[in-house]
Amino acid sequence: MEGLLKLLGLAFIAYAILVAGCAVMQRSLMYFPDSNLPPPPEGFQAVTATTSDRLELISWYRPALNGHPTLVYFQGNGGNISHRIYKTRPLFEAGYGLMLVGYRGYGGNPGSPPENGLYLDARAALNFLQARGIPKEQLVLVGESLGSGVAVRMASEIRVKAVILEAPYTSTVDVGQSAYFFLPVRLLMYDRFPSIELIDSIQSPLLLIHGEADSIIPIRFGRQLFEAARQPKEAHFITGAGHNDLFEHGLTDIELDFLERLPR
Repeated sequence: MEGLLKLLGLAFIAYAILVAGCAVMQRSLMYFPDSNLPPPPEGFQAVTATTSDRLELISWYRPALNGHPTLVYFQGNGGNISHRIYKTRPLFEAGYGLMLVGYRGYGGNPGSPPENGLYLDARAALNFLQARGIPKEQLVLVGESLGSGVAVRMASEIRVKAVILEAPYTSTVDVGQSAYFFLPVRLLMYDRFPSIELIDSIQSPLLLIHGEADSIIPIRFGRQLFEAARQPKEAHFITGAGHNDLFEHGLTDIELDFLERLPR
């Protein structure tokens, strides 16, 4: 009996150390920035948006053609904005404006990326576009994975032309608890991105796209978020698509079709 109690005690200590370590390092497990940002491709400008906490952040901007809306793109948690050129090319080549929003701590930008910081970065980008004379009614917010939570938050604050969510979630707490079921994630997680609490406040047309084989953000979270959203809304749950290969399963064709059907 004494040996069993000792074994249980050691197991408890090991578990407590694991929980404490994950709690301390949680943002390192959530954000994976690449600091190496190359020069922008042809047609884009490297622009600076200043946040309310005085960070000067580099984003890439390409103006719209022929009265098309401007897409404001909030990337996922890995890499930097240069890694999104390939998947957005069909959109800007169709004449849509595009701002690839540079986050703090990504692409050589100063700072580090907690949840509230990313909201400040997003607001700075929207303020930049407003200063360029682009009204919010001509903006389409696009959120990829982690960035879907940023897009939802911004769309809950201002009414834009439309919102597109790629592989979104109900909250990052739900995703984290699903992945680390053996840890008390709900008690410990700092950055929660509670999209499920905000989605009903969005009054803009919504497009949601999610792969049915997504092993990173399970599709049940995308379905729950879509159910909670108000009309007008549409969803495409793509058979065989995972988390990082939506582009290979017709992502931009779906987005272009949606954009072309928006009221002018």
